[in-house]
Amino acid sequence: MKDKYLDTLSKYDVNLSDEEIANEVKQIVTENYDANNTIDVLKFSLGCIDLTSLNPTDNEERITEFTKRVNDFEEKYPELDNVASICVYPNFAEVVSTNLDVSEVDTTVVAGGFPSSQTFDEIKVAEISLALAGGADEVDIVINVGQMLSGNYEEMCDTIQECKAACRDKLFKVILETGALKSASLIAKASILAMYSGADFIKTSTGKISVAATPEAALVMCKMIKAYYEQTGNKVGFKVAGGVRTPEDAVIYYSIVKAVLGDEWLTKDLYRIGASSAANNLLSAIVGEPVKHFL
Repeated sequence: MKDKYLDTLSKYDVNLSDEEIANEVKQIVTENYDANNTIDVLKFSLGCIDLTSLNPTDNEERITEFTKRVNDFEEKYPELDNVASICVYPNFAEVVSTNLDVSEVDTTVVAGGFPSSQTFDEIKVAEISLALAGGADEVDIVINVGQMLSGNYEEMCDTIQECKAACRDKLFKVILETGALKSASLIAKASILAMYSGADFIKTSTGKISVAATPEAALVMCKMIKAYYEQTGNKVGFKVAGGVRTPEDAVIYYSIVKAVLGDEWLTKDLYRIGASSAANNLLSAIVGEPVKHFL
């Protein structure tokens, strides 16, 4: 009996060289960084941020104040686009959605046993459903990295598909945890399998392990997004998260997306940055002085 997951992977060049990917990143950054290091790119990047608070110390009061800062941004900086969404644990979906006054900013949750994905599928589905009932507009889940590493693609993909179904019409992002996958080839395979299983976005990292997003992982994922689009006609978004802190980081990832996927992907509908401190750092660079507007 044909394995549909292996058959899907066979349609793509997923046997990538880590060295070649690293060299290509260096070339892209060298050739494009200076041209993309502009205020307009920083403004665009700020508007693509999923402003994130995923701390064990989070509570209703802190998340309420966190949300209030996003509400206040529009009045204080009317010339700038607000962040794309506020990203929190699923139990805070209702706190964000009921306090958020800015219609163009979404409520995002991490769910499905975040950050390890090591729990029962029934709990993952229930968590997503409860978050949607609380007002979540977007859901980020993590693949089961252990299953990916062992080649158990069917079980991993079945879970992704169940979570996708639970999300209904909401935006569904799948985190690959690229720092655990390590090799370009495995990141490529996980990218294809996540997209095949229904991801609207593929995302680099949780930010909860020592190796988070890297330009090399971003390049591989963007290459797979392009290949998947050429093969299927489906446009899947890209989200970089974990360790994106500085304006320089933002310019590097913008340069990679632009070089591989082009301007068509440079909208908040297809490009996101998961970050906390980066929001203040980008805002400071844009206004030309230190600013701590966001918590």
